[in-house]
Amino acid sequence: MIQLELPRQKIAKPNLNAILTLWVALLAVSFAPIFIRLSETELGANGTVFNRMLIFAVFFGIGGAIRGKFAAPQKVKEQKPITIRQWILLVVVGIISVTTLVLWAISLQYTSVAKSMLLNNLTPVFTCLGGWLFLSKRFDKRFIIGVVIALSGAIVLGLEDFQGAEGQLIGDIYALLSAVFLGAYFLVVEQLRDRFCATTILLWRCAIGSTLLIPIVLFTEGQLFPTTWLPWLAVIGLGIISEGFGQRLLADCMDQLSSSFISLFLLLEPIISAILAWMIFAESFSTTTGLGFMVVLSGIYLAQSSKSASKV
Repeated sequence: MIQLELPRQKIAKPNLNAILTLWVALLAVSFAPIFIRLSETELGANGTVFNRMLIFAVFFGIGGAIRGKFAAPQKVKEQKPITIRQWILLVVVGIISVTTLVLWAISLQYTSVAKSMLLNNLTPVFTCLGGWLFLSKRFDKRFIIGVVIALSGAIVLGLEDFQGAEGQLIGDIYALLSAVFLGAYFLVVEQLRDRFCATTILLWRCAIGSTLLIPIVLFTEGQLFPTTWLPWLAVIGLGIISEGFGQRLLADCMDQLSSSFISLFLLLEPIISAILAWMIFAESFSTTTGLGFMVVLSGIYLAQSSKSASKV
């Protein structure tokens, strides 16, 4: 399961390919709320996350093994042994990611998508705070102003959706805790990208996460797999599109972009999700949503043009 990656030369500013990759990843992860809602017509929150991780591990794990068997052998440059710290981080990334996804899936059972997504928009705050407290990171004024502008647009957008929506406090708490763990996840993955490729990190994430969830699902929900075609399509979409392409490309970007900037960029996720819901379910898409989109984009552009957006 371990795939080593040769060290890459770090660059001062993120290039166009990294930004385009981040946009593709954003589109893929934005499908997740739609897939989760469809899956939870039959499965519980834990069962949904279990299938998401298992499908990724099986699909990309077997696919990688097949490619490795038939691919021409490549000369691999010798690297230092994997340290105890790196082993621990590989385990931690699985535990943190499954905690994040389960908390988010549970929040969607108690509160509206708008509230859940709004509270998840606080992830950049926790990512920047964690980087400052534990990794001695520093952020320039341009980046901080960009964060404030983008968060303001996201919060105003979410507050509009609060009107007339009934949500319970417990759902909001779950969504907020999910944002805390998601911020920690980005910081851990950023550390692991110095040594491992994105696929390796995601395989560890999903293998550990799905293993931990088996007894939890059986004890709390009693059903591991869907029995009808729509939830099956939903969890397959979660495993291949949201996890396989979305999370993998996010991890792949972390060798050039900082975790703080990536978490900030994901403020666009609820807006893209709203557009997808408008296209698929014919849900309303207001003028305020469009304006919020422009405000968030402005903050992201400002933050992206700062030195703090690059991984240094």
